[in-house]
Amino acid sequence: MTIHENLLGGPPPTHLPDDPEPREQLARGTAPADVAAQHPTSSLAWAQLADDAFERGSVVESYAYARTGYHRGLDSLRRSGWKGHGPVPWEHEPNRGFLRALHALARAAQAIGEQEEYERCSQFLKDSSPTAASTLG
Repeated sequence: MTIHENLLGGPPPTHLPDDPEPREQLARGTAPADVAAQHPTSSLAWAQLADDAFERGSVVESYAYARTGYHRGLDSLRRSGWKGHGPVPWEHEPNRGFLRALHALARAAQAIGEQEEYERCSQFLKDSSPTAASTLG
């Protein structure tokens, strides 16, 4: 049995293709805004922008960055065969940008009083990856 085998017959896990350059640029200390400008489809760059904005108290800015990363991630998921539900494992590193953006969107939505969106995004994160939900808090 493989680690991600679904015994209930649901959709298989979605594994986004690897795009190491944005991840490597961020690890080298390149400004997230520069990474996002060079790689606008990178959910990871947008998630980092959202986290940075949230940490400095710019909640609306964080919300906007997170929403961009979330939608870029949805586009990537759909191109990878995702049909709107099913696992998006945290353990597959290329999925982490999308999952981080989804978490950031939930967090910012809650901070601006968008309770329905907070609940929807929080549940989506848990449904996609319980590991991401517990890791990201």
